[in-house]
Amino acid sequence: MWQSAYIRGRLSSYLFLLIMDALTSDIQEEAPWCMLFADDIVLVAENGLEVQSKLEAWLHRLESVGLKLSRTKTEYLFCDFGGLSSPVPLALTGTPIPICSDFRYLGSLVQGNGEVDRDVTHRINSG
Repeated sequence: MWQSAYIRGRLSSYLFLLIMDALTSDIQEEAPWCMLFADDIVLVAENGLEVQSKLEAWLHRLESVGLKLSRTKTEYLFCDFGGLSSPVPLALTGTPIPICSDFRYLGSLVQGNGEVDRDVTHRINSG
């Protein structure tokens, strides 16, 4: 299903999203705790153990219907705006998930330190 959705364009992508929504409706949460867009899923939690738990739930659900979660594209953005803790190591089936300092979501750069300077600079330079 995913390969045909990718090859056939917008309508198939829309159908893919409808199917994904139906398959995962019971493990989804309201935004900002869970956000789906195209083939991206953003899971947000208040601590690393919650993220690990959510990640495992999604992994099991997707694999139970023959879909795969990309271990090479999965990243972990740790945000500690109070400077009180450090990131908990996360893994997918024993493979460590790399920690990133930022990621791009829907055109905006989300930075782990809470700043927006790099996103603003990028938008100014692109305009």
